[in-house]
Amino acid sequence: MSYKNQVKIVPGKKGKKIMVFSLSTCFWCKKTMDLLSEFNLEYSYSDFDLLEGQDQKEAYDEISKYNPNTSFPTVVVNNGEKVIIGFDETELKNLADGQ
Repeated sequence: MSYKNQVKIVPGKKGKKIMVFSLSTCFWCKKTMDLLSEFNLEYSYSDFDLLEGQDQKEAYDEISKYNPNTSFPTVVVNNGEKVIIGFDETELKNLADGQ
């Protein structure tokens, strides 16, 4: 299997492809995803800490391409066109505004 088979999609306004790498216990990850939902943006997410074995290694390799420190949340927009590391309300609002 692949971690990609376990990615969850939150429906909303389609536009940019938004992927959130998060931890299930992370306050800032939840806040980031709540804000994306508030802006009615469709996004996908994967809770890194709930993955196991090869799936977790594969996700780690993916995250570290965009965020070498592998901190959470890591928000990848359009396959790396833009990366938001940590909770950044301004950058998330810019996504909603189409910037």
